[in-house]
Amino acid sequence: MEDVTKALLQSAVGLVEAVKAKALVVMKDVPEEMLPEVGVPIILVGSTFDVENEMVKRVSIPQNLDLGNVLNLISAFLMEHNILSEGDSFVYVTEELIGVRAVKKSLSVMKSFFAQNQSVVQRMLEIAIELSIEGREGSPVGTIFVIGDSWKVLRHSHQLIPNPFKGHKINVLERRTREIIKEFAQLDGAFVIRDDGRIVAAGRYLEVEPKVIDLMLPPGLGSRHIAAAGITKITKATAITLSESGTIRIFKNGLMLLEYNPRIKY
Repeated sequence: MEDVTKALLQSAVGLVEAVKAKALVVMKDVPEEMLPEVGVPIILVGSTFDVENEMVKRVSIPQNLDLGNVLNLISAFLMEHNILSEGDSFVYVTEELIGVRAVKKSLSVMKSFFAQNQSVVQRMLEIAIELSIEGREGSPVGTIFVIGDSWKVLRHSHQLIPNPFKGHKINVLERRTREIIKEFAQLDGAFVIRDDGRIVAAGRYLEVEPKVIDLMLPPGLGSRHIAAAGITKITKATAITLSESGTIRIFKNGLMLLEYNPRIKY
């Protein structure tokens, strides 16, 4: 397999030069010493997030997303870090294929997505995916995770039930909290989570007036999605919703950035 990986990477270098791509994205767990000399930034998609190195950056994106959504999120990362602009392209390499992706105008709304703590966003997305597939006690679960700008989110929401996390220092990045979050995901209302992963509250009702804030969303979305989109329009938060149907959506700046159902094979 190492020989296959080397061959794919060398072919990708040729494609980068041929199409004048601005970046090479490697969606494989490849040691840095195996990376080719390519003359453009290399982005490694894996389990860590590290953007300090100018030429080799690491991005953490759940690998069980479908390829289209992963490429959209990578496009957002490349724009956020001024590696690509609208119309520029990057070459990507997976376990099985090489491709070229151009940055679309519609993706410009995603630029600020990677400004937040991606470890926290990824953890909540992973938990949402697990809940989508497993449900809870045999039943489907629907919930909202609101991440970041938590004090402003609290000002635009109120408790539906007594806050089960009040007085507790529970952080989503701790392994032991995964089952706790899944258990409380059955409650009505939204989770409010700080940028550093600390859970501020659960069971919050998001106070959003969609007619006032002029949301631009696809037709057919329900009140949960309108509330999630609305809270991201009036704050700097990111919202992840899970529907009982299993569909996961991410909202930022009042817009839907990602739509994915782990139960469906793409």
